[in-house]
Amino acid sequence: MSITIIPAIDLKNGKCVRLRQGRPEDATEYSDDPVAMAQQWAAEGARYLHVVDLDGAFEGKPVHVKEISAIAAAVDIPVEVGGGLRTDADIETILKCGVKRAIVGTRAWEEPESLKNLVREFGEQLAVGIDARDGMVQIKGWTETTGVAAVDLAAQADDLGVYCIIYTDTSKDGMLAGVNARAVDAICEAVSCDVVASGGVSSVEDVVALTDLHRENLVGAIVGKALYEGQVSLKELQAL
Repeated sequence: MSITIIPAIDLKNGKCVRLRQGRPEDATEYSDDPVAMAQQWAAEGARYLHVVDLDGAFEGKPVHVKEISAIAAAVDIPVEVGGGLRTDADIETILKCGVKRAIVGTRAWEEPESLKNLVREFGEQLAVGIDARDGMVQIKGWTETTGVAAVDLAAQADDLGVYCIIYTDTSKDGMLAGVNARAVDAICEAVSCDVVASGGVSSVEDVVALTDLHRENLVGAIVGKALYEGQVSLKELQAL
């Protein structure tokens, strides 16, 4: 089993930042040139990029379309994008930027019946982002916690034909405190589609823990703050 290490680029006010547990007031800026950041990760050997429009997530509509288009045009590797994609038009707008995959989150919870139509229309270009705290789904930029269990939403999305689920433990995100491998394992157990793990992946040990789950459908791990802080290198993680 091979897990693809996916560097994250989070966009806020046109800059590359990282938040702690998704809180906009707790942001650290790492670059005012997201395109250069994307090119750096590609040059270091990244095989995929994960881009989040943070302002879009909070406002409920894409905000960084220009920056996302520039990133997709600047690198020769696939780019996936999430944040504020609440309508079909939003998804189409992002895909027209040249990205490989659009990620819907809030909409998957609010309109699960529409997922089947979205999968029919966009196929493998659509992924579902499931963000959870204490096992319960969070929406609208992690500002609201629902009464729906992440594993239940994952199973529902899988039944509707979704090709990929990106699972984030929001309590771990940006904390450099380690991945919640048990929660990732539960998601993988609940579905047959591909799963990408996110939140707290910050060391070689975290990637080993994910690999040791021996889940064939666990295909990727998103890494953010640990790379930007120099706690671990992309090369070290990919060597696993």
